[in-house]
Amino acid sequence: MNLFQTVGKRRGGRAAKQAERSATQTTAPVRPGQEGGWYRPLSAADVGRIHGAALDLLAEVGLADAIPSCVELVTAAGGRLTGEGRLLFPRTLVEDHVAAAGRHFVLPGLDPRHDLEPWGTKVHFGSAGAAVHMVDSASGEFRPSTLKDLYDIARLIDALEHIHFCQRPVIACDIEDSVTLDINTAYACISGTTKHVGTAFSTSEGLTKTLELLHTVAGGEAAWRARPFVSMSCCFVVPPLRFAEDACRCLENAVRAGMPVLLLAAGQAGATSPAALAGALVQQVAEVLAGLVYVNLIAPGHPAIFGTWPFVSDLRTGAMSGGSGEQALLMAACAQMAQHYDLPGGVAAGMTDAKLPDAQSGYEKGYSNALAGLAGANLVYEAAGMQASLMGACLESFVIDNDMLGNVMRTVRGIEVNDESISLEAIREVCLGGEGHFLGHHQTLGLMESEYLYPRIGDRQSIKEWREAGGGAIDKRARQRVREILDGHFPDHVPAAVDAALRRSHPIALPLEAMLPLRLPW
Repeated sequence: MNLFQTVGKRRGGRAAKQAERSATQTTAPVRPGQEGGWYRPLSAADVGRIHGAALDLLAEVGLADAIPSCVELVTAAGGRLTGEGRLLFPRTLVEDHVAAAGRHFVLPGLDPRHDLEPWGTKVHFGSAGAAVHMVDSASGEFRPSTLKDLYDIARLIDALEHIHFCQRPVIACDIEDSVTLDINTAYACISGTTKHVGTAFSTSEGLTKTLELLHTVAGGEAAWRARPFVSMSCCFVVPPLRFAEDACRCLENAVRAGMPVLLLAAGQAGATSPAALAGALVQQVAEVLAGLVYVNLIAPGHPAIFGTWPFVSDLRTGAMSGGSGEQALLMAACAQMAQHYDLPGGVAAGMTDAKLPDAQSGYEKGYSNALAGLAGANLVYEAAGMQASLMGACLESFVIDNDMLGNVMRTVRGIEVNDESISLEAIREVCLGGEGHFLGHHQTLGLMESEYLYPRIGDRQSIKEWREAGGGAIDKRARQRVREILDGHFPDHVPAAVDAALRRSHPIALPLEAMLPLRLPW
């Protein structure tokens, strides 16, 4: 029995059916990378107009505040710097570099079982964010997030089968120095999970020091470049249409170091991008296309993720409304735009404005993740665990959202229609000589594990069973599941000798005792 599986109580008389069910099981009901693309909020004509408008913006308005190395690269390739300091990208320059951009690259995990294939309409869900608070689901209290919280979240994600990658969700507020923060953020994540990790960097020095750590873990720079198991999230633009100086320096260094990059443009509709949803989409597409040209001028074909993240404001207050229906629509549209360019696309869904894992949290996360998955978004960031418009993370929410994401992936899989699944023979057998129902039929038993997905903590008990189990809402069961995982799951994929070398060479702030199971006296 896998450490992360729970053992349910089985009633007598079902052992034989269980055995038959297991013997006939051929495939899991859901898996990472299932094909989406069923939902398309934009028509083909809409996609074409947005693409054309984005190219017009780049050619006529361009981006301000480009660092000298960026200006040199773009102007040498045919771009132009105006007298007002705006860097213009001609249409042909953009189209040529989109055509030559990297495609069909793998995002490796530390364990190859968790490698991601972010292309076409293959869907993967993961975490992300930069929350500075942790939420106690029982008390409703918020406190600053710590490095230990980040490590614990990585361990949870490692054990939650429907969260496919671990992008840093919280900031370690107990570390003040930015370089030390960058190093420890990567360390905590890669120590807690064997899934692909994403992080961000405050400075080029932090990136350089972290790369040294990653080379040690990989077994050398060549091994790292062959399987770069950490990617960089880079907000290389400050909307509207301005480059971010420090982030661009980090971007250049990461690309030259062989690190995959998420090119992230995150304007807020009505504030730093147009209030019109189509206009917000046009601006973010233009910004990311500029970043794609930039990356490919540094290293042609480098792994870069098309990260259009147009966020939404509540126009009554100006506050972010990440759980809105408009937000869900925009991210599904962003998935379509990435598919239009045949580029690996990353969107943000699963955000909620609710402060706790309550009904509002559930419905906002549910429909936004569902639309992103059904639209075929390759990498859905912030899909789990986040609360309070990304300002807080909640351990119980990761567990609850894992259930939700599994069911979203079941809808992404869709309904297979074939000679066997239309069930004519099964219906004949039941109606013309069987027991008049399908409960014990061999088809039913054979499909119980391959056609149907069952929640781990979602409640499907009868009222009587629920009462006998102590009652309570889903957050109660989630707290129990969090404790089960965190008390027993301590990944040890980084060998002790390697970890010791890391601690000698880098200012690792996570105590060893926080990474070891409790040693009970018996």
